[in-house]
Amino acid sequence: TGAGYVEEAAAWRSWLLRAIAGRPEDIQVLYGVAGERRLPEMTLDWLSGYENSTPVRIGNGAAAQLQLDIYGEVVDALYQARKQGMPPDNHAWALVTKVMEFFEHNWDQPDEGLWEVRGPRRHFVHSKVMAWVAADRMVRVIEELGRRGDVERWRALRDRIHAEVCDKGYDPERNTFTQSYGSRELDAALLQIPIVGFLPPDDPRVIGTVEAIERELMTDGFVLRYPLAE
Repeated sequence: TGAGYVEEAAAWRSWLLRAIAGRPEDIQVLYGVAGERRLPEMTLDWLSGYENSTPVRIGNGAAAQLQLDIYGEVVDALYQARKQGMPPDNHAWALVTKVMEFFEHNWDQPDEGLWEVRGPRRHFVHSKVMAWVAADRMVRVIEELGRRGDVERWRALRDRIHAEVCDKGYDPERNTFTQSYGSRELDAALLQIPIVGFLPPDDPRVIGTVEAIERELMTDGFVLRYPLAE
């Protein structure tokens, strides 16, 4: 909406509300362009990809994954759209509130994370930071945009998440946040920490994280998502 595409943003909001309608616990990471929920992933053994790369897959197995960061992405997108002038929608606010009531009791679960890791779920720091974003934007919508809601409830959740991330997702010996709780690995998604407002850019922990990513994830001026397996 900041670029002036208010109608397009409103259309996306309407599509989103239709796609996620139903029980909050049934929200998916992704949907088909028409809102399809069933996106089974299949491997096409008979087909080769670009320069004969394999495997070639259709569908997307990530549709069944738990990626907690999407809650922060959605609430932040709706907040930013309203800040840029998109008209309010009572149905949208009611649905977001209901979704957040579910999220309030599930944000502390391990998930597959932003990079859709195919393996055991972990407590990814980026996911938890985006959980903080979801609670923070609920507070802002109520305080800045005048929506009715229990601001103290969301402020308490925001503070709880922030304290946990700073305690469990930060390595004081190396002065850097880590990819997941208890891990020593880094993750490029940690660069979102100052961008979303979790901590200011001049916070020593943010500076240390940026420096660590520069040392360990940068190759020829490019930043890897995370360390590559040997």
